[in-house]
Amino acid sequence: MKLSIFTSMTDPESRMDPYKEALECYEDFADEIIIVGEDWPDEFSFDYIGKTFQEGFDKSTGDWVIRMDIDTFFHEKSKDFLISSLKENSDVPGLVFPKLQIFTPDRGHLKAKMCIAFNKKKYPNIKLNGGGDMCDPTLDDVLLDQYNLPNKKITIWNYDSVFKNKNIISKDRARFARAWNRYFNDWGNRGGPSEEEAYSAWIKMVSDRYIRHGIKLKIEDHPKYIKNKLINLNDNQFGFSAFGLKSSVKPSFNEYLKSTKNKYFDLNI
Repeated sequence: MKLSIFTSMTDPESRMDPYKEALECYEDFADEIIIVGEDWPDEFSFDYIGKTFQEGFDKSTGDWVIRMDIDTFFHEKSKDFLISSLKENSDVPGLVFPKLQIFTPDRGHLKAKMCIAFNKKKYPNIKLNGGGDMCDPTLDDVLLDQYNLPNKKITIWNYDSVFKNKNIISKDRARFARAWNRYFNDWGNRGGPSEEEAYSAWIKMVSDRYIRHGIKLKIEDHPKYIKNKLINLNDNQFGFSAFGLKSSVKPSFNEYLKSTKNKYFDLNI
């Protein structure tokens, strides 16, 4: 069985993406790495995301293809289970993995369960054009998700904006807000076209989500590829203290209970 991983990245050094560490992780897991999006335009329409992901899928030559955002990682202890899961599910179009969202290294949240592993050998006509963001997998116009595919406890560690500073985040959020507006003709929950408007909308969203981050973590729990980068966070980077939210936003007791249940029943940490 040949496994491909594709990812998208554009000027990752200036955008402060953990791309070197991510690629090291992917190289440990996959037989082939495909990189797309390197010529991503500064201004774009939101449907460009799904088209770029489709390019990654189409260029991949593996029997199974996994889509990884450049801020996402597998844990090294998941490798054997991942490979065996792919081999044992050769008749299904995809597999669903839980996504653990990280804002600060000491806590996390089960954000979603996502189909990011695609059985290209048997289902080469999978399209990445579904869901609200128009980049989730579909087959014959049917969304592939946690409700119609096997769910596997293979955690995707998502570091989101952990390593970025406020300036980079503001520029990114404004670009994506304008892309959203360009396609949907509204601003949704993305604030507006300016960096100030987009950042304000983003930090509100982060605050609302951070209160659900009740899965307690230690540095040694994280994938080996990213530990040193987490240890060396500085106070200009979001992940250092979530720009001050770490001391002021705490999960409720009920959120801790829910998170504990997620940790043991849905995730592999």
